[in-house]
Amino acid sequence: MNAKPLGWLGIARLGLVQASIGALVVLATSTMNRIMVVELALPAVLPGVLVALHYAVQMARPRIGHGSDAGGGLTRWIVCGMAVLAVGVVGAAASISWMEHSRAPGIAASFLSFLVIGLGVAASGTSLLVLLTKQVEPARRAAAATITWVMMIAGFVLTTAIASQALEPYSHARLFALTLVAAACALVVTALAVWGVEDRRTAAAAARSPVARVAFLVALRQVWSEPAARQFTIFVFLSMLAYSGQELIFEPFAGSVLQLTPAQSARLTSLQHGGALLGMILVGSLGTFGARWRVSSPRGWTIGGCLGSCLGLVGLVTATHVGAAWPIYGNVFLLGLANGVFAVSAITSMMTLASAAGGERQGLRMGLWGGAQAVAFACGGLVSSAAVDLGRYLTHSPLSAFAAVFGAQALLFFLAALLAASVRSVARPSHARPAGGFSHGHEIRV
Repeated sequence: MNAKPLGWLGIARLGLVQASIGALVVLATSTMNRIMVVELALPAVLPGVLVALHYAVQMARPRIGHGSDAGGGLTRWIVCGMAVLAVGVVGAAASISWMEHSRAPGIAASFLSFLVIGLGVAASGTSLLVLLTKQVEPARRAAAATITWVMMIAGFVLTTAIASQALEPYSHARLFALTLVAAACALVVTALAVWGVEDRRTAAAAARSPVARVAFLVALRQVWSEPAARQFTIFVFLSMLAYSGQELIFEPFAGSVLQLTPAQSARLTSLQHGGALLGMILVGSLGTFGARWRVSSPRGWTIGGCLGSCLGLVGLVTATHVGAAWPIYGNVFLLGLANGVFAVSAITSMMTLASAAGGERQGLRMGLWGGAQAVAFACGGLVSSAAVDLGRYLTHSPLSAFAAVFGAQALLFFLAALLAASVRSVARPSHARPAGGFSHGHEIRV
């Protein structure tokens, strides 16, 4: 096997795995969400709890990452994780049909299916990022993060476009057939995409290393004892909590506070996503080709993205007081741009830090940060929505409620920027030093 760094085609191949993950997840969290609420007339809280469950179970990412470190190969973790995800999504589709005839068993089956979905995403997603970290040279990591993120969005778009045609007219049988085909395609694409990418000799050597034989809790304590790893975990949680908290309250804010129609608020959301996509491409391009102008530091982009997101949210707070006179479209575009910059640069920083301390325990580090992200996403939408409702109840004013929540999210992004600025280096810890030798820590700026 060839251990050379991946070229652009190889990076795009791994991006297909992320697209496959996105394609399956969007069926469960978007299409099936709507069917439960509209066609089955179930309470909207049910799919909300199921989506939160699929995030919460991803707290297992650190354990999965440790297993991939010790397991001697990331390829099988990615493929097996995708298989688990496929089974979970097909099971969720089957539970929809079951709910029609037997409500309680169908709901129980959906809980089990979403738990399986979360485990599949954790296994395949964590291992994919570790493989990218190992196989992509540092100068291309920003572009690799952009490619994989954009391809995940492409997976969302393609799947929902196909679903809009395949589910017309809707029936549970059509949903199950669509999900079964999508799951089979995702599994085949994933297997082909990762085939031959990983260097088997390097993976086998890693499995035989003393580090791989350390118990999980011992390894977790050792990683948590590293200041940079600990600070970055808190950074990921705070920033992703603010990032995910915007989604569920943004369009209600546009309608309640700015008096926009559903079509206008949808255009505003589209503008935000367009800005985010541009921000991702900007970081990927400058992060790869901007070294000569010294604009390629993922740490700098991460801090800038957090501060820009903070300012964008402060702008939304201002909009609650100014109203229609505020340049809301420009504000929202810049917020999306900053969100995109933050998202890709944070992933690039993860890839850099995961391999900083001598390249050991990359899976555990990536799993730790992925778990923090998943918990933040599980809490973000729920907490922000509940906070808006509580604010309305206490103040009898939607303006004050939205202003308080957006202000809290801005504060979280500001604190995250301070944390990102403090994560400067990782020293190779004593437990990761090979016998006989290298004893001096090295600095990795992120």
